[in-house]
Amino acid sequence: VMADEAASPRSIMIGTASPGGPYYVYGQEIARVLSRVLGIEANAQVTQGPAQNIVLLEKREAMLGFVTTGAGLQAWNGTDWAKGTKYRSMRVIFPMYDTAFQFAVPKRLAVKSLIDFAGLRIGVGPRAGTAGTYVPEIFRVLGISASIRYGAWDEMKSQTVAGELDAVAFVGGVPFPALTDLNAIEPIDFIEPSPEQMALIKKVMPEISPSLVPAGAYPSQVRDYHTAGLYNFAVVHKDLADDLVYKIVKAVFENREELVKAQSLASETIPANIGRNTFLPLHPGAIRYYREVGVAIPPGALADR
Repeated sequence: VMADEAASPRSIMIGTASPGGPYYVYGQEIARVLSRVLGIEANAQVTQGPAQNIVLLEKREAMLGFVTTGAGLQAWNGTDWAKGTKYRSMRVIFPMYDTAFQFAVPKRLAVKSLIDFAGLRIGVGPRAGTAGTYVPEIFRVLGISASIRYGAWDEMKSQTVAGELDAVAFVGGVPFPALTDLNAIEPIDFIEPSPEQMALIKKVMPEISPSLVPAGAYPSQVRDYHTAGLYNFAVVHKDLADDLVYKIVKAVFENREELVKAQSLASETIPANIGRNTFLPLHPGAIRYYREVGVAIPPGALADR
């Protein structure tokens, strides 16, 4: 009975993140769509984000959850936060949106490159967040010694305005609320990693891909901002029935307009973006859907390891 219950549950818990971020809003909307279209009880659960979602999935305490490619790769290989434990129950089902690394500094400081961040006080948000884990590591790889400060997004904004922080390095969907708020108070410059820096980062962190923040995403951003990014994906427990997973993926794409109304980032939730995942295996039910609509799946994501 246990196996059947796991394969075709009557209710589904969706692991998201903390309120105030895009994961939770996106998750609430996915839960509404799935409850209505599939007639099952789907609930968005507040969590600490990708790493906790993967753990919940492994324990079957959530059957669906949201992850970044970074947390997913670390979990699969048992590195970094996974501390030697390999989490292998997750299977990717659909792409969500891109998460951009946003290196922003008040215009008054006249910073021109990431190298100029050396010696500055940089706010990176919560310690366990994506920026909190990645930015210090990126600075280490690039040989930039800055003073990294952690805290809530809103605190970082007020500390920058007060001159207690020199710059921020946020990682998240665009526009990022705290950054929009900061930009409403003062003009900011977005600092691009150079092509050489991007190559260095990618060598150490293969999960990172190029990301683009379109001109006008923030009031003082006059041109396209080219930076690093991590993609976000929805994952399910591998034991979920193929037929159910197929129906979940189909329901999400067929009701995408509704998702976009609730969370503009969902405009990137399109079948073609499944190609942004090149190493985590896809669930067979999801593969069936992509084959049906003629979307190619990267070879690395086909192996059911």
